[in-house]
Amino acid sequence: MTYKPPRRPQFFYTTAPLPCPYVPGRTERKVVTEITGPEADSLHDRLSRAGFRRSHNIAYAPVCPSCQACIPIRIPVRDFQPDRTLRKIAKANAELEGFEAPARATTEQYQLFQRYQAARHGDGDMATMSFYDYRAMVEDTPIDTCIVEFRDREERMLGACLTDRLGDGLSAVYSYFAPGLEKRSLGTFTVLWLIERARLMGLPYVYLGYWVPESRKMAYKARFKPAEILVGGNWRVLADSEPNQSERVRPMLTETVG
Repeated sequence: MTYKPPRRPQFFYTTAPLPCPYVPGRTERKVVTEITGPEADSLHDRLSRAGFRRSHNIAYAPVCPSCQACIPIRIPVRDFQPDRTLRKIAKANAELEGFEAPARATTEQYQLFQRYQAARHGDGDMATMSFYDYRAMVEDTPIDTCIVEFRDREERMLGACLTDRLGDGLSAVYSYFAPGLEKRSLGTFTVLWLIERARLMGLPYVYLGYWVPESRKMAYKARFKPAEILVGGNWRVLADSEPNQSERVRPMLTETVG
């Protein structure tokens, strides 16, 4: 009989309260756990299905008291149908080509990242990130990760998206793009590209993180239809109207322990 060592228990911790980055006047708390070891990829897959997101080697999910504004959302690739606006965005960016590169930070990426932060999030913590901070964000990953670079015909990089490869899909970790091109909706185009890439790879989902209906910068994710949201521990199709906010959205910890 082959001896199989017992699986290391997975520990979860709750962070201290901090100001919410999405809804003014509210406080956020997160449950966090480390992604590490030989089973990091499978653990990350289970956590993603349970509504967690990744940063470096940490997975996190909101557990904010008296607030369920952050709702995990994913796009079922097979059923996705772009509307007229999304088709126009795809056409406007038809010249752009996405290149999947290893998760390695470059000076070119960082310069674009700095420009994006200065233009869009100048008062945020990420605006002060050094190259070494940026490199850690890109390279400190225990799972299968790439960075997709979007370039025009002149080989100029106009956008990038740090992307995790899951067993059942692609997960958009963080994207940024050249300022001054707002009319081209490069963030939306990035999601469209990921959906098509997942389709070609035979993967069923694209995970977009959290949909926050009360936050203008996070509400756009509901434009990709049909979408699925995680409510009460189950993924279900997002209706045209907002989901009942009285339904409590919590990560499914029972999926990930043991």
